[in-house]
Amino acid sequence: MKIGLAEVDITPPNGFPMAGYYHERLAEGTVDSLKAKAIVLDDGTTAGALVVCDLIGITTDLSREIRKLAAERTGIPAENIVVAATHSHTAPDYTKELYLHLGGERQDPLRAEYIKKLIAGPVDAIAQAHAAAAPSQLRAGVATQKTPVSFNRRFVMRDGSVRTWMNLANPDVVRAAGPIDPDVGILAIDSADGSVTRGVLSNFALHLDTVGGTNWSADYPYFIEQAVRDAVGPETISIFGAGCCGDINHSDPSRSERNKTNFIGRSLGETISKQLDRLESTGATPLFVKSRTVELPLQDATSQEVERSLAILKLARNHEKVDFFDHVTAYKKLMLDQFRHQQPHANAAEQITWGLSRSLAGVGDTLPMNVTVYAVGRDVAIVCLPGEVFVDLGLAIKKASPFRTTLLIELSNAVETIYVPHRAAYAGGSYEVTNSNLQPGSGEMLVETAVALLREAATQAAVSTN
Repeated sequence: MKIGLAEVDITPPNGFPMAGYYHERLAEGTVDSLKAKAIVLDDGTTAGALVVCDLIGITTDLSREIRKLAAERTGIPAENIVVAATHSHTAPDYTKELYLHLGGERQDPLRAEYIKKLIAGPVDAIAQAHAAAAPSQLRAGVATQKTPVSFNRRFVMRDGSVRTWMNLANPDVVRAAGPIDPDVGILAIDSADGSVTRGVLSNFALHLDTVGGTNWSADYPYFIEQAVRDAVGPETISIFGAGCCGDINHSDPSRSERNKTNFIGRSLGETISKQLDRLESTGATPLFVKSRTVELPLQDATSQEVERSLAILKLARNHEKVDFFDHVTAYKKLMLDQFRHQQPHANAAEQITWGLSRSLAGVGDTLPMNVTVYAVGRDVAIVCLPGEVFVDLGLAIKKASPFRTTLLIELSNAVETIYVPHRAAYAGGSYEVTNSNLQPGSGEMLVETAVALLREAATQAAVSTN
């Protein structure tokens, strides 16, 4: 097995819009750099690439551009390339600027120049990793995060509803509405003789929104990187993939204080570093890479809903008081309007910044989303899913996986689903359900597809090694 690793800086300039919220924030500085980090695997017959970017999400427009260009430069099939986001909220709000760029429309020169860098950076990372690919050993395993840093943020209330962002001091709270996933998946990439750890791919289910402010930051994965480099060496490339954490955040409902970014990252980094010597060697071949498209059913956006949404967004732009859930719904309905209709009821580009898409405009009743599985031998698999996926769905995939170590990386190749709740969550409601473009059952469709691909990979590995 030949494996290559590389990282490229994708930090935007000051003055570029920041992502994560429903109002414009312009960046004023940099706490730590944003990067695109790539790993390329090649067993001589099959090759695949994964590039994880310090971004809030990967639009379908962006992933298609990067995959196409990276395939041209490396020869790796575009369908074997995944572009994933860590979900940092102190990263650029690039969607509208990319939309303008792809349409050849006029835009601010500073913003236009960054969009070129945003596309080129992940492509360069993949190309550099491909060029640097060398015989390597792999070790994989799972550690348990014992220090509490992740918490389910949805709560069952006494009236039977579910509410997000509650505190246990609230007498109407009954219990958390779901579990967490305490497992930290780890894949170490060593030199051929095993003397040097060249890279570490880690994976944990925890939302990235722990920094705040108006400075660029990779959030807690930056501190994971520092801890790993302290333990292994300064040249080690640390790649972090966000697990299924659509309903998981860092706010402990039993306390008023929240854990700080450095505490979270260094705690996870310590868990990873302590586990490195305990990882088990994996079978080097065969490499299995396969992607399958799932048609996920979209919610509707009627002309009346769009008209109401336009009125709400106008109030918000004029800084008038708007109910938060109404604001979220209005934004979502304009996204759905452009996805579902060849002739939308409104011009979304005049109303919203994120959520615009050239690739998915007028796509119809369903969103074509990719599920991709990388599997190495019979020991380790990486499952890449679109959107912000609920933890129960990720746990279901892990429980059904025939591989000893299974890493789940959400926000891969597409973010237009927004949240991906499980079916029961729709009955409870609250923020994540309000902010999902999908109909109930879509999350289960992703689980079924992922498990089918994992079983196919395990069968192929068994045939190849017998």
